[in-house]
Amino acid sequence: MDLSHLGAAIGPMIRVHGGFANRMYRLDTDQGSFAVKELNLLDRRGAYRAEDVFRFERAAFAAGIPMPEPISAAHDTLVHRWVEGEKVPEAPVPAAYAYEIGEILARIHALDVAWTPAPIEEPTARDWPDIAERATATGQPWAGELTSQLRTFLAIADFVDACERPGPVVLTHRDIQPWNLLAREGRPVLLDWELSGMLDLSGELGSTALSLAKGPGFDDIRPAIFHSVLDGYVAGGGVLPPAGPSWFVYLIGGWLGHTRWNILRCLAGVEAGTGPDLALSHESVRNGVRGLPELYGRLPDLEALLGPG
Repeated sequence: MDLSHLGAAIGPMIRVHGGFANRMYRLDTDQGSFAVKELNLLDRRGAYRAEDVFRFERAAFAAGIPMPEPISAAHDTLVHRWVEGEKVPEAPVPAAYAYEIGEILARIHALDVAWTPAPIEEPTARDWPDIAERATATGQPWAGELTSQLRTFLAIADFVDACERPGPVVLTHRDIQPWNLLAREGRPVLLDWELSGMLDLSGELGSTALSLAKGPGFDDIRPAIFHSVLDGYVAGGGVLPPAGPSWFVYLIGGWLGHTRWNILRCLAGVEAGTGPDLALSHESVRNGVRGLPELYGRLPDLEALLGPG
């Protein structure tokens, strides 16, 4: 990758481990510090729209959204100004932090940014029996658990395709999760915008509010934190969509696709040159095989969160 436009390096580029899909490096130069993201284009679940995302990021940054400054974008490399901050743990965030995230979402949704129409998405994959058979044949450590949950995984795929999305559809970040956030003096900084695109509003709000209101599992969900996100959204000028399962279908469908993507990496059995390390893919698969059935089974409880706060 040609990074000469960032200035003269004052040290080697350092790998920052932990990315779930791409690889991140820090580069320090005479012009400052930069986050350089090497995109995994070999086995992405969808085409990466570098120009659209970069234009959206630039508009958001110009509008004062708290985020790293976008510097440059190529088809396989993203560069942002490095931002220091505290990692946000996978645990219920403070109410004020959740409220501000809601306000930020409302500001993002109000941006007027051109977006190239995306092709119609393909139906959710239903090859889970074949995948489980291959996992068993290759001795994957999670093969037995996946096989025992095949009926549930097929039911989840049916739910994702059949669930009605009431709209409106908004241009948004699409991946506001604890691992894509920093806290700087207690306030949010939004990272990792490459999944940006059009999304049903209920799916964005449900995914964001739930991720900030719970711990690693689903035994500690704080309704007050969930509603703090929604209160901030309304205070920022947003209008809440109707309650219903659509609030959680994007989260479930995204996790289903992410789990399958990592399974295919594990079935290949080699350490790929891009994307997450193989050990991290195995961890993601185990989390999905165990967590997705639990999440799907708790849909009635999740819908109850949409009642009065």
